[in-house]
Amino acid sequence: MERHQVELDSPFGRPGTVIRYGHSGRPVLVFPAEQGRAWDWEAHGMVDAVADLVDAGRAKLYCVDSFDGESWSNRDLPLEERARRHGAYTSWLTDAVVPFIGADSPGASDAVVTGCSMGAYHALQLSLTRADLFPVALCLSGNYDPSTWHAWGERGDAAYFTNPTDHLAHAGGDHLEWLRRRLYVVLTVGQGAWETHPTGSLPAAHAMDALLAAKGIPHELDVWGHDAAHDWDWWARQLAHHLPRFC
Repeated sequence: MERHQVELDSPFGRPGTVIRYGHSGRPVLVFPAEQGRAWDWEAHGMVDAVADLVDAGRAKLYCVDSFDGESWSNRDLPLEERARRHGAYTSWLTDAVVPFIGADSPGASDAVVTGCSMGAYHALQLSLTRADLFPVALCLSGNYDPSTWHAWGERGDAAYFTNPTDHLAHAGGDHLEWLRRRLYVVLTVGQGAWETHPTGSLPAAHAMDALLAAKGIPHELDVWGHDAAHDWDWWARQLAHHLPRFC
């Protein structure tokens, strides 16, 4: 499998790593789990799980660093500052990572975005705000409400616009109509270990399913069994099950 690694300048004091797997196919932007690095998917068998797609030229994976330690996972910061730093991370994605993908995959179709655990939040949030770039989001065991992540302090505009449970609930007008035409979301979650406590992924998936349904945004909720845990082995199976439909 072809593998290529680059370091792109970021606003967080160190370059951000991007690793591309594959030679052609639909671009897939990949987020790791909380505070993860770009090589985590390879290390935990996620890349191998879809190696057939990659080797066949149907998908090119672009795995990125998370920088969660500088934003959502930094409990010393109030919620609003964490959200502002997430905004800086999003700018890094759109200003540095997306142009790199575009240059590396000229003429490719619109990208899929995916992630596991906190990476699923990143995937959903990015697709809701930049569906022009990422019209398909595959979200594995996510929690989509940052206000529940040991948050403290005020909730200002930054916290509002980076929280899908807030801004999607109030979406309307032309923007919502565009999302209905443009976006497709897959929410996947298990019912096993750590999916309910402490991650809240199972109730979060049901809540986001209800919110997307209320807004008329095309999506599906795929709930796996009581043996399906909040863990890499299950995410690999879920990825291999769903990604081939979109590549």
